[in-house]
Amino acid sequence: MATLANGIRHLPGYLNRAAQERLVEVIRAIVAEAPLYVPAMPGTGKPMSVRMTNCGALGWVTDKERGYRYQDFHPQTGRPWPAIPSELMELWENLSGYDKPPQACLVNFYSDDAKMGLHQDKDESDLKAPVLSISLGNTCLFRVGGVDRKDPTGSFKLSSGDIVVLGGEGRLAFHGVDRIYPGTSTLLKNGGRINLTLRRVNS
Repeated sequence: MATLANGIRHLPGYLNRAAQERLVEVIRAIVAEAPLYVPAMPGTGKPMSVRMTNCGALGWVTDKERGYRYQDFHPQTGRPWPAIPSELMELWENLSGYDKPPQACLVNFYSDDAKMGLHQDKDESDLKAPVLSISLGNTCLFRVGGVDRKDPTGSFKLSSGDIVVLGGEGRLAFHGVDRIYPGTSTLLKNGGRINLTLRRVNS
């Protein structure tokens, strides 16, 4: 485990191949019930380069008209999000150090040309709870900075099975994904990367 300067924890290879394969099957079932869709940026309506869905009592969504928010139903199907599976709840219990369960799990699918600009996870009212991020599939270059957008940033690679915990001082650190490295994992037969982000939304 590597702890970065601001308290962000990086746990390389935390999930072995069998655990990764099990999570992919779990995610397939979630996506069958709550399909991946392309979200839009607030204001501009510009489509993001990732596709996403959620599981849990709440899901993170964004669109041109109403912007970033949590809601309890899929924006396209109108149906409630599927429950967070036990495998992910167990990871939260083992790694979060927080006494309340997660309420949302954002599922982001990155194609091999997708990116994610520097941003803060700050749409939650409970900022004492960490954000737990799980990487599956192709390796990405993850960039992280401080709590101000102008703070210096550093980057490191996240491989399939890696977990990152943003907590403490690092809870509001700016972070993003600069690039995906195609062909670095055989976990997903069509390539790309899945990122699962577990969050506690309300205090």
